[in-house]
Amino acid sequence: MFYHVKDLQFNARVSRPDPAFATLLLEQFGGANGELAAALRYFGQAFAARAPHPDKYDMLMDIATEEFSHLEIVGGSASTKLPLKTLRKSNPGSLLAR
Repeated sequence: MFYHVKDLQFNARVSRPDPAFATLLLEQFGGANGELAAALRYFGQAFAARAPHPDKYDMLMDIATEEFSHLEIVGGSASTKLPLKTLRKSNPGSLLAR
């Protein structure tokens, strides 16, 4: 179960868009070693440990949940660094394109 707090922990002030830095942040978000991959690895490990090691299951689920919170931080940071028109051009089928 997840509990989502809608208030951000920190409000970042961005002076200007920086598409190059946003690209690095997006790699951290969903790349091979990014936050999403880490969260899914911990989830998978947790379910494998559920029956034989319930204490390890709880720990791994806590870590996976924390990794998901990192997705919100990295994704929010990337969206402030990348202008919306650039997002629309690079993702023509997304909801942002409309």
